[in-house]
Amino acid sequence: MKNVQNKWTLMVAFFVFTMGISQDFDQDADSNIQQYTPSKLMGKGQWDLKWFNNLYTETKSTFSSGKEARKTFFTSTIEVYTGTGENNRWNLGAIVELRSNVVGGRQALDVFKFDGENTTARSGITSIAPSVKFVPIESLSNFSVQSSFFIPLVDNETENGVFLDQKGYIWQNRFFYDLTFSNRKWQLFTELNSELSFGKAGESFANNSLNLSPGVFLSYFPSSNFTILALAQHSQRLDLGNNFAQNYTALGGGVKYQLTNSLNLEALYTNFVRGENTGLGQTFNLGLRAIF
Repeated sequence: MKNVQNKWTLMVAFFVFTMGISQDFDQDADSNIQQYTPSKLMGKGQWDLKWFNNLYTETKSTFSSGKEARKTFFTSTIEVYTGTGENNRWNLGAIVELRSNVVGGRQALDVFKFDGENTTARSGITSIAPSVKFVPIESLSNFSVQSSFFIPLVDNETENGVFLDQKGYIWQNRFFYDLTFSNRKWQLFTELNSELSFGKAGESFANNSLNLSPGVFLSYFPSSNFTILALAQHSQRLDLGNNFAQNYTALGGGVKYQLTNSLNLEALYTNFVRGENTGLGQTFNLGLRAIF
C-alpha cells in the first residue's frame, strides 16, 4: 500500500510540474490539440508527457441477466516520449500503469481509497512497457505506429475473487492516422490497436489471444484551443488457443482544451452498448498532456 501511495504522489508531482511548464498562452499560436494528434511525433529534443486516467464501472454484463453488484476498475497511465534523430520520424519512450479495482457492490469512487488489503479491492503498479513510435513512410507524416512491450508486475491475476490485471506479456502495436480538413474546423482521427497476449497457459484469461480494436474519432474545433469530439470503438479478442473470445462496441464523446502553450486537458465518456463475454459498463476519462 505504501508503494502505491508513493507512486501516486509522483503522479501528482507530474501534474504540478506540467502545470508550471508555461504560465502564459499565446492565442495566435497553433494549439497542440490541433497540431499534435497521436499520429504526430515529437521533433529531436522535444518531450511528450501524458497522464491519462480511466474509470470503468459496471452493474451488468453479458455473463448474466439483470443487475449485478457493481464492479469498478481504475487505470492510471503515464506515457513519456522524446524525439530522436531527424525529420520527426522516431520517438523513444516508456509506459507505466497503476490500477485500483473494487468489487462486491462498492461505490465507484472507492477505487481512490487504494485499500488493497480489503477482500473487495486490489491496487498496485501492474505493468511497465518500453515503447517506440515511428513514421514508416516519410512522405506520410500523419500515419504512425506505436509499438510497446508490456511486462506484467502482478503476482496473481485474481486474488480473493478480485481481478487486478493480466498476468502475461503483451506486444501492443497501435496504428494512427489523422486527416485535418481544409477549413481546420474538422479533424478525423483513426486508430487500430492490436495486442498479442502470451505467457504460461492458465495464468491469464488473455494469454494466447489477439485483441484488435479499431476506433474512429471526429473532432470539431469552435476555436483552435477547444475541440468537441465524438467516438466509436470496437474490440474483438481472437482465440489463438486459450478457448476464450470476446468483443464489445462502445460509443462516446468528449472535449479537449488547450490550457497553456504546453499543456492541454481532455475529458471523455464512453458507453459499452453491446458485447459478448464482457461487461456492459461506462468509462469516465480524464487526461493531461504536456509537450515541450
